Order: sequence, then structure tokens, then C-alpha cells
Amino acid sequence: MYTEAWEAEWERVLWKKKPYPDNYVPRSFLASLSRNPNFRPYTYWHLVILSCPISQHLASIFVFLAVFMHLQQQLLDPRALVWISVGVFLAGYIAWELLECSNADSKARYMNRAKTLKASILVFLALMSLSPVLKTLTAATSSDSIWALSACLFVLNALLADYTAMKPRSHQRERLTSVLSMNAAISSSVVLASRLSDDLSVFGLILFSVQSFALFPILRRRIQGTAKVLQITLTVLTSALSVVLTYPLSNTAAYIYVACFIFVTFIAPAVLVWAQRYKNEIRGTWDPAVPKVNRRFSFSR
Repeated sequence: MYTEAWEAEWERVLWKKKPYPDNYVPRSFLASLSRNPNFRPYTYWHLVILSCPISQHLASIFVFLAVFMHLQQQLLDPRALVWISVGVFLAGYIAWELLECSNADSKARYMNRAKTLKASILVFLALMSLSPVLKTLTAATSSDSIWALSACLFVLNALLADYTAMKPRSHQRERLTSVLSMNAAISSSVVLASRLSDDLSVFGLILFSVQSFALFPILRRRIQGTAKVLQITLTVLTSALSVVLTYPLSNTAAYIYVACFIFVTFIAPAVLVWAQRYKNEIRGTWDPAVPKVNRRFSFSR
């Protein structure tokens, strides 16, 4: 009788004086229990598509390392690398214009073109003037330290990179992690370039690194918001280029990249799909209340 009366007047409050003890739990307490209320199962091929930006980023790192080794072993003319970098920049800018042609008015596009041209000239002249200084930057440092530092910086670059898609007409600021990722890659490129023999090679490698780790991630994120065919095509092209450039230099390095590509693109999504069956999130009346804030109101000015 007491139990039925307690259940009738039971409330989830402690500040009221009640006839039942504080640790009393009614039989209806678990009636609202739910498992995985916000769970949305993943599909394998959807995760494969989402892993393409990671594969593209890893491919860009291996392509850059292969270009560095070609320059160091004098298998690549630095003048050819400069012209290739200029051509790749023009091709990437044309692709960007095609993607943005329907998302901005003519006046804004004209201003963006002027800013891009001005920034490109300034970066080109700055790198050209700093190349003699960068060449002797680590002259007193052993090569083993340079290789270890470069490897750590590239690992940091891959971990902190932004792999989210960029929406059209998006003017949001870059995340702190993406800025740190770019700085780590450029720093690694600088220490590697200091091991080259002439100023033109240093200039070509730094110019290529700016395109690979500062400009290419922006274009890659913009392509993520478009058709999946473009994203898959870009993944296949960058991966094939990394294998073609790496295999003549080192079979082991090429096999390592292929193993990383297969794991990131195909094995990791399969593991995630397999592991989601063990997800067990329990929700009930004992959870703290979550306030619903109207996001239309902003306190920023």
C-alpha cells in the first residue's frame, strides 16, 4: 500500500520533503529507457567516399617527398619543376573559377581575381628572394635530425589537417588545427629544402610545397562539396601520381603508401561498420536536461 502511494506522488526532485526515502526508485522509472536514440548506421561505401580526402592528403605528402628526392638526386631539373608548379597553379585556379562561377557576382569575382594575382606575385617574389637564406638555414644540423624532424612535422600535418567539405559561398575562417597543419608542412618543406644543392632547387621545392599544402587543401575541400565523381577522380589521380613518382626511387616507400591507402580507404571503413553493431548508448530520465538554445539569436556583434 505504501509503495503504491509513493509511486503515485513520486517526483524527480530532492528539495521537497517526501514520505519516501531519497534513494527510492519506482517501478516506472525505467519505462522511458531508450537505447541508441540518435544512432544512424553507417554504410560502407559512404564511409569510403568520406575517406577520400584523407587519401588525397597522404598522396600529396608522398608526391612532395618524391619530388624532393628527385631534386636531391638531380633526377629532376628545378626549372622544369618551377614551370610545372606554375602550370598546376593555373589549372587549379581555372578549376576553382569553374566551381565558383555560379556562386558569386561579376564584381566580387573581379576583386577576387585581382587579390589572387597580387598575392601570387608577392609570394613568388618573396620565395625567390628568400631562397639563398633558406638554403643555408640548417647547415649546422645533421641530416639524421633533419629527416626525423621532417617526419614528425608531416605526421603532425596529417593529423591536424581539415578534412571537412567547404560549402559554396562560405567565408568562414580557417580552423586553428588547419593553420597549424599548414605551418607544420611548410616548416618541414623548408628544412628539407635546405638540403638541396642550389638556390633554384630550393625555390622550386618551396613553391611546390606552398601549392601542395596551402592551396591544394582549399581546392580539395571545395571539391568535396560537389559531385562524388570529381572527388573519386581526384583521389585516383593523386594516388596514381604518388605511386608513379615513388616506385622508381624506393619500392618499400611505394608499398608503404599503397598499404596506407588501402587501410585508410577500404579497411578502416569496414572496421567502423563492423564496430557500430556494438554501440550501446542508454538514455533515460536520469540524464541531465539539455537546454535548447535558439541559434537564430547571436550574442556576437
